[in-house]
Amino acid sequence: MKGEEKSTFDPKIFLAKIEAGKTRAELQKGQIVFSQGDPADAVFYIQKGKLELRVLSRHGKEAILAILGDDDFFGEGCLAGQPLRMATAAAVAACSIMRLEKSAMVAVLHDEPRFSALFISYLLSRNIRIEEDLVDQLFNSSEKRLARLLLLLANFGKEGKPEAVIPKVSQETLAEMIGTTRSRVNFFMNKFRKLGFIQYNGGLNVHSSLLNVVLHD
Repeated sequence: MKGEEKSTFDPKIFLAKIEAGKTRAELQKGQIVFSQGDPADAVFYIQKGKLELRVLSRHGKEAILAILGDDDFFGEGCLAGQPLRMATAAAVAACSIMRLEKSAMVAVLHDEPRFSALFISYLLSRNIRIEEDLVDQLFNSSEKRLARLLLLLANFGKEGKPEAVIPKVSQETLAEMIGTTRSRVNFFMNKFRKLGFIQYNGGLNVHSSLLNVVLHD
């Protein structure tokens, strides 16, 4: 309908509604935002950078759940009554993040029904992506999983243009995320480079042609 406001979630407008209870922090690579088992008392928003969520089992086995980037929220479990953090959040590149007190978030979600609905829609979309990651892990080859991960890191599938260069992520981290070995990741990265799907130029450039690997049966 003409003149109808587009119903998309704009994090910047949402954050502007929160007048108190927010602080900004600049993180260096490897810096911890919160650790598994810490009290869950705030939600965080990534203004710029990359961050990983990882978990540690009782037996000392570690796994990376996700790598998040610009305009992603994390730590929102506290809004559903989660008392302790279920994962550790750490920067994998320089990050600018916003810390939002739980009480401030709850107040805005309560007072602004429209933004509450859009925020929930955003979270559901992210959960769908996580489910797709699980299906990818269960049924696709390690080559396809790596290609899909690189495309996600380059923001393919998000609104707007993909990033030109991915901040440096180690092959060990990539291997952990797709459930394979570093040597296999190295093999496929070399293959992708030779085929022109990726390029090293002061960083890692991911080209849309890498979609061919994901879509090929």
